[in-house]
This record gives sequence, C-alpha cells and structure tokens, in this order.
Amino acid sequence: MNRASPAVAIPKLALAPGTRNLPLLPDALALLEALPLAIIALDAGNRVSSVNAAAEVLLGLSRAQLISKPLNEHIAADSPLFALIDATRAGASAVGESDMSLSGPRLTVEHAAVDVAMLSHPAGHVALLLQDRGLEWRLAQQAVSRDAARSAKAIAAMLAHEVKNPLSGIRGAAQLLESKVSASDRQLTQLICEETDRIVGMVNGLEVFTDSRPAPMQPVNIHEVLEHVRRLAQAGFGRDVAFREEYDPSLPPVLGNRDQLIQVFLNLFKNAAEAVPASGGAIVLNTRYRPGLSVSEPGAASRRRLGLVITVQDNGSGVPEALKAQLFEPFVSGKAGGKGLGLALVAKIVTDHGGLIDCDSQPGRTTFSVILPIADGRGDA
Repeated sequence: MNRASPAVAIPKLALAPGTRNLPLLPDALALLEALPLAIIALDAGNRVSSVNAAAEVLLGLSRAQLISKPLNEHIAADSPLFALIDATRAGASAVGESDMSLSGPRLTVEHAAVDVAMLSHPAGHVALLLQDRGLEWRLAQQAVSRDAARSAKAIAAMLAHEVKNPLSGIRGAAQLLESKVSASDRQLTQLICEETDRIVGMVNGLEVFTDSRPAPMQPVNIHEVLEHVRRLAQAGFGRDVAFREEYDPSLPPVLGNRDQLIQVFLNLFKNAAEAVPASGGAIVLNTRYRPGLSVSEPGAASRRRLGLVITVQDNGSGVPEALKAQLFEPFVSGKAGGKGLGLALVAKIVTDHGGLIDCDSQPGRTTFSVILPIADGRGDA
C-alpha cells in the first residue's frame, strides 16, 4: 500500500566524493545517528552518498564500504524499491510502501516499511527510510496462533463431551455382538472396535488443548533443556543427524516450565530431523539475547520483557508454501500420516509462557525461532 508524504530535507551524514554537503547541525546528526530507522541518501545516479548507523547494520557493511557505491550492489536490482525511487523523482514528492521484501548479498528482510523522499538539494538526490517490520508481522502471526489454540480448546472440549461417551457405547455393543456372530462377521465387529479406538485416540490428543491451568513457572537454564533434548534426539530419531551448537553462555535463565519447554523443543527437533536429507542432514541450535522487546499480557497493567531467542535451523526441503500461513494451526500437517497437532501444541505452550514463535522457511534452510521471557523480565518496559 503506497503512502504519500511531503518532500523532506535530510542532513547529510557522510561526504561522498564530489558531493557538496548540506548544512548540518550537531543535534541533527546525533538525532539521525540515534534513530533505529535505516536512512540512506542517494545521488542522482542512485549511488549511496550518506548513511546512518542503522543503515550500516541493516546492509551489513560499514559506511566506508557503502559510500559512492551503486545501491544495486547492496539491494537486488529487480527490487520494487527502485520503482519507488523512480516514481519519487518523477513526481517530485515522497512515496512509501508498508510491506516490501528486500534482499541483497548481505540483506534479507521479508517485511520492510519503505519511504522515499526527495531531498531539497542537490537536484535528483533522494532519501530512503527503511524499517524491518518482521517483529510486527510475527506478533500478528502470534495472535493468529492464539486464536487457533482457543479454537482447538473449544473443539476438544466439545469432542470430549459429545463424542467419547457415544463411542464407548458403540464399542461395547460391538464387543457384545462379537460373541454372537459368525467367524467371518467378527472381522466387521473388530473393525468397529479398531476405528472407535482410533477416534478416541484423536480426541485424547486434542484434550491437551483444553487444559487452561497455569503451569508452575521458575527460572530455567535453557541450555540445559536444549542439551537434554539433543541427547534424546541423538539417541533416537536424530542419530544420523549432525547437530551444531551456537550458544551464548552468558544468557540469563528464562521464566518457564522445564517439562513443557522440553516438549516444545522435542517437537521442533523431531520435525527438523524428519525434514533433513538422509545423508548430510544438519541441525543448528542457536541462542542469543535480543534487547528492547516486550509484550503486553492480557488483563495486566505491566508488560512482559522478552529477550532470549532460541532458533532451531535445519537444511531440509522447507515448509510447503501452501502451509506457511496455517503452520501453527491444529490439523495442519505436511507429513504423510501427520495429525497436525505437534506445532499447534508448541504454539500453545510458547503462548502460555508469554513468548513468541516464528518460522522462516525456504528450500535448504528452515528456521524456527522461539522468543521467551527472561526470568527477571516482569515489570514495566
């Protein structure tokens, strides 16, 4: 969706050879350097003339490596960003896009907010404002997951009450008939019993979603959880998979329930182990700290401070495109014979912990990211 705004004059942050700087106040420079928005100034030939610190971080290059270089060396030349730049120059105004994918040699941003504005001087120079909005997108996805979990609870409660009791009667009647029918007909009564048991098993699998009792929470060393699950995996379903740990040992404990967190990562490890190729399968486990992230808790005046990010990355074929939007919903599965409850349960547990879960998948690299609150992470942010 395009947004229009008036042209703006942005002070230069660094000199490009042959480019005359606009007057710059020290306070303006400090302001632009402190902004979390990536700001890039381009000359009339789309060469980078100045950047701020956030732009260096976003593009993965230093200021000296960016200045005077064409923008298409850092952002793919077929990006719709260049169409916005051309439209801005043609109309001498500013345009924007609220959700754009940006990619380059060191850049991959799935959801970016982009604004392009004309600079008042020199002629043809423009300023780009880029913001990674992946977090907002993940928060929206998490809200969908919470809605899906609530729907699963309602379905499970209804099934338990309305289906299991009649099924017990059906199975009992089939067992009574089994003793009174011929041997050839007993196969039919046994089939009734088997199918009844199968349906009961499905209902029992859903009942976990109906448990709304809060689990006891305490400080948990996430690395102990990950190592415990890794040992389980390598002793069983992941014995032929190469695991690599990229842990930050300085991380604080998370606020959580150890048994439930084991269940979360056991599901993620198992999915990853089943997705990797039979030869050369690899799973990378990473932990890191992400500051400045907090979410509101329903019905609470305070905010829960998140910050500990755990990623499980595999080199499998990736999640089918058709499943990505509903990946954490119940009964959605890309595996033959899968019931589609594993990731729905993972999403429920992570949500119950006040955390977030996200999936980024493409052929050869699928990453599940779990963001959890740290143990001292309650209070105003």
